[in-house]
Amino acid sequence: MSLQDSGYRGLVLRKLEEANAQLGDRIRISLKDGEVTGILMPRAQIGADPDHAVIKMDNGYNIGVRIDAQVTVSLVQKAGAGKRPSSRATAVETPGLPSVAILSTGGTIASRVDYRTGAVNPALTAEDLYDTVPELKEHANVRAKVIMSVLSENIHPKDWTTIAGAVASEIRRGADGVVIPHGTDTLGVSSAAMAFALQELPVPVVLVGSQRSSDRPSSDAALNLIGATEIACKANAAEVMLAMHGEPSDSFILAHRGTRVRKCHTSRRDAFQSVNCSPIFRYDSAGITEISSPISRRDTTRKIRLKPDFDDKVVLIKTYPGISEGMIDMIVDAKYRGLVIEGTGLGHAPERIHSSIRRAIDAGVIVAMTSQCIWGRVNMNVYRPGVELLQMGVIPCEDMLPETALVKLMWLLANKTETDEVTTAMTQSIVGEIGTRTELSAGAGRKEGE
Repeated sequence: MSLQDSGYRGLVLRKLEEANAQLGDRIRISLKDGEVTGILMPRAQIGADPDHAVIKMDNGYNIGVRIDAQVTVSLVQKAGAGKRPSSRATAVETPGLPSVAILSTGGTIASRVDYRTGAVNPALTAEDLYDTVPELKEHANVRAKVIMSVLSENIHPKDWTTIAGAVASEIRRGADGVVIPHGTDTLGVSSAAMAFALQELPVPVVLVGSQRSSDRPSSDAALNLIGATEIACKANAAEVMLAMHGEPSDSFILAHRGTRVRKCHTSRRDAFQSVNCSPIFRYDSAGITEISSPISRRDTTRKIRLKPDFDDKVVLIKTYPGISEGMIDMIVDAKYRGLVIEGTGLGHAPERIHSSIRRAIDAGVIVAMTSQCIWGRVNMNVYRPGVELLQMGVIPCEDMLPETALVKLMWLLANKTETDEVTTAMTQSIVGEIGTRTELSAGAGRKEGE
């Protein structure tokens, strides 16, 4: 990448060119009151001050340094000069270790940082992963692929189809487990999608993310990836799970059921919690501990069944005071096939939209009810408005998470032909998405610092 392509213009570009500096070179910027030395980085081209150069300091942080006519820029060292030999491990398989397929979808967890430029690149091969997390070679023989490079907020149902197909291929090649690095924003939604798309699993499939990028001292990437790999290769389970930090410190990893987990914090390393159930496994320095029974056990004679299709004509809406019946009407008019309502309390919706819900059901839209409450389950038989919704044909989703209900309805509409089949299946647990009961103690929550 040239200096111009990297966002430098005007005086700053001229000073850098006069110093014969390129991205990744070590430069010295001499100021009136001191000097700054570091690696020359690309500069953001949108919304950034054009009079600054971006430097990566030796401590790993990037700073912007204002350049004016009195500032002197000099080249200290060209990129790569004096570089130490790589300690990268090779992909030679170690006899006796299990094999894991690591299929990256674009999350930072399976990325590597180029400290010359600061760029974060996907780990394309086993060598890249070993270089990023050298401890992996002690846990498994890795086959690594980049399936896609998508910010997790941009994930689309068609991407789930692609990911599921790649997972099935690796399992049929004999992988002892599959790990899917993925961005955390929609990690729980994609884990639910994989749970429905990958039927009759013989080995575990573990989705994993990272709250802190791998170039930060507080990164959770390495431990999360190691824990996910251990669980995928060695846990006596055969279902889709999500593995992340169990507390803020680097002490243990928890593996959650893929259909029963939610991101509950924007930035904490232990952001993910099992909802209305317990995690399945814990991984720490002592190994893997089973916390609750998995849906099925590891059985390599079992043949995976791939059902990767999802119908994206399904919508999830949250009720709120003042919601207009026009929202439901627009969904009907747009020919959507499914509607998941995130209602209040035990599964209620404002009476002003009941007529629109009835219109949707009469038009053939399948309408399901979940709750905005994180803990507990819907019970639409308690109060009259709930009973009225039941009588219209609204499907109660028990203790299913709203996003899981959305994914399930997408999946059912793509794989079932009869409306009655879809309606019945929404009330039945297929991959552990519905609990048989909700404990009164469930949802006490986690205190800060635990």
